[in-house]
Amino acid sequence: MNAKENKHADAMMPDVQSENDTRRLSINRVGVKRLRYPIYFADDGDVAQPTIATCSAYTMLSAHQKGTHMSRLVALFEEMSGKSAKKPLTIGALRDWSVLLLKRLGATTGELHLKFDFFARKKAPVSGIESTMNYRVRLSGEVKEGKYREKVEVDIPVTSLCPCSKRISDYGAHNQRSVVTLGVILKEPMPKEPFFVMDLIRVAEEEASSGLYAILKRADEKFVTEYAYDHPNFVEDLVRGIAQRLAADKRLASFSVEAENFESIHNHSAYAQILIQH
Repeated sequence: MNAKENKHADAMMPDVQSENDTRRLSINRVGVKRLRYPIYFADDGDVAQPTIATCSAYTMLSAHQKGTHMSRLVALFEEMSGKSAKKPLTIGALRDWSVLLLKRLGATTGELHLKFDFFARKKAPVSGIESTMNYRVRLSGEVKEGKYREKVEVDIPVTSLCPCSKRISDYGAHNQRSVVTLGVILKEPMPKEPFFVMDLIRVAEEEASSGLYAILKRADEKFVTEYAYDHPNFVEDLVRGIAQRLAADKRLASFSVEAENFESIHNHSAYAQILIQH
């Protein structure tokens, strides 16, 4: 059977999704979750890097319609994955894909979500040896009531050293691995100055007691240990320092800052969060 015959056969089959539903209940979000696709993503420096994205897409379903067209959502990600090889995804790219989602579904509300690992090369502070750090990124694009909103979230591992422990101890101070989660909503229309994932990573690592590195030589380890000792901060200090810097960023409409310190001498984590809307 050729393509023309296939198309004719499809047209002859009943379209159950488009049938009328008598329960008169609209659905706020319906779609597909946790599809995994290879994509190319480009950030600061425009170097495209391959990664694997976990993808989800949703739309609103009116009360009279029985179902949405799930296959069209999957087809959208198929197309996005293929095209990203020639034109890598960037922050801001979900706008066009969100508009295409609404067009294909004949909808007025829709969301796209991508979650993937982002990799950055870092130089050790003394030896200069390069290694790769990975960060978890989440991009979301949403169209609702004719307005577009894009959200960027990044999980950034850092080191924190306790100021109290440093103050009361004759020598040493306890420190811990921490995870900073930054979520920002970009202003609309998007400013001319581009926004990058690396912008958030730099702020978090600079406000922490120290950043992390995949490879450290002994001279680097000495430097990082002493640097953290000279830059102690509570989890409260960490979120306040980051929030103060993000509040000054004119590209952001709102943001959230979360930090969790996995305590090294306690059986709990220390946690703090700040939410700001300009």
